Amino acid sequence: MNAAGWIVAGMLAGILLLAGLAFLLRARLLAAFGYVIVRRRPQRGQREEKLRASAAEPGGNVAAGQGGSRLATIADLQELEVSDVMVHRTNMRSFNADSRPEALVREILQSPHTRMPLWKGTTENIVGVLHAKDLLRALNEAENDFSRIDVMKIATKPWFVPDTTTLHDQLNAFLRRKAHFALVVDEYGEVEGLVTLEDIIEEIVGDIADEHDIDVQGVKQEADGSVVVDGTVPIRDLNRALDWALPDDEATTIAGLVIHETQSIPEERQAFTFHGKRFLVMKRDKNRIARLRIRPVT
Repeated sequence: MNAAGWIVAGMLAGILLLAGLAFLLRARLLAAFGYVIVRRRPQRGQREEKLRASAAEPGGNVAAGQGGSRLATIADLQELEVSDVMVHRTNMRSFNADSRPEALVREILQSPHTRMPLWKGTTENIVGVLHAKDLLRALNEAENDFSRIDVMKIATKPWFVPDTTTLHDQLNAFLRRKAHFALVVDEYGEVEGLVTLEDIIEEIVGDIADEHDIDVQGVKQEADGSVVVDGTVPIRDLNRALDWALPDDEATTIAGLVIHETQSIPEERQAFTFHGKRFLVMKRDKNRIARLRIRPVT
């Protein structure tokens, strides 16, 4: 293994170790209040199967990095921006810091995430980030009395990064700050989404499957092979979930892709075919495509 391979392997090992510790912490926290985590066996995607098949072929060497696709993506970190891999704000789970302590803590306990943004007034006004381990420590000190918890006292200051930051620069910033989580803002300072260290690592080594991964919200697989998708679902998330290759260079969401391709805001029941898929507009809300049915063209 060359130097680049050892660097990536070391980074991945660190991420997996932290993920394991986070799971144990979450399990302990939930168990204390009657919740139980059930481990799910992640489904193996077509992309992983292709990589395994490639490695099994004579001369195949996915991990070695001698022109292999995984390590070749390290160079792409200079090209990609955090906006390309972030969790869009429409799929970002955040919590109202002004909620009653009992209700807020119980809501946070049911979240599958370790770091949770807190807002006041509006969801655009992120005022802090709460880590599960800090909540656990505070609950222990409060003798498990939810009413004595002030989440703002245990939350950390949010870290905002521009959406144009390259993944290379953001990775270095994560490592310098020893951080794993940042909020992404546009040129006007509006929150666009969030990005994690794991998001960037996955760009280098492929998807990291763990027990915290959840299905893409707003995507429903139908028995007939079609997929019903909310218009706000990010193209990148849909591609990863279904092993598709829809372009995301001109639009971020699936609704944006349809609008870009048709150069219009389609009416309900209108259908279009492009990029090997058939898109049917199921619901339109004013000037917004709310829901689509997508079917691969055979």
